[in-house]
Amino acid sequence: MQTIEQTGDGSITIRNTGSGVTYHSVHGAISESMHVFINAGLDFLAKTKTSISILELGFGTGLNALLTYRYSVEKSLSICYEAFELFPLKLELVEQLNYCSLDNLKSCTSVFNEMHKADWGRVRVFGKNFELKKRNEDIIEAELNNNFDLIYFDAFDPVHQPQLWTESVFRKIYNASNEHAVLVTYSSKGDVRRALTAAGFTVEKLKGAPGKREMLRALK
Repeated sequence: MQTIEQTGDGSITIRNTGSGVTYHSVHGAISESMHVFINAGLDFLAKTKTSISILELGFGTGLNALLTYRYSVEKSLSICYEAFELFPLKLELVEQLNYCSLDNLKSCTSVFNEMHKADWGRVRVFGKNFELKKRNEDIIEAELNNNFDLIYFDAFDPVHQPQLWTESVFRKIYNASNEHAVLVTYSSKGDVRRALTAAGFTVEKLKGAPGKREMLRALK
């Protein structure tokens, strides 16, 4: 069962009541996504690029995709966005998310709704610069054909999805990434850092999002 929960910055997250795990930090869903994925990842890379290919694991509430879309519009940045999600949210839960009423996202309401309604496995274009492809697949088994510049590693934490935070998964992503690609994740656990390093990435610790001391950024 999944329930709606307000986080510290007023934005909504979703909690799986069985495991207790939430889709975002309880200290702030938007704050976390902005800090980890947009500021430490997208903005960091966009300083040297006019087009960026992004891999996300996993799509979840669509918040990272929404914030990335807004960034692409504001910066006239071309984005190809490929997101994996094995367990898509039901639309009745999506309709309760309040992101587009907060943080200057009101103009993105229709885009956010259409992102969730978009067919799986097909490319959908939003605006002039943003292409989205959602994949309802297990990344462990899936083929990665794109050359990614940026990876949003946003799976549930290693306690709840240990099979995804492994050297083999990180190496698969490494091999599907361009030179100088960037991977960002909210986790800073030692096992995660060692798995990233073993896969070939150069890993650095950064200040974490509100409520968390550190996060990781890995460079190819």
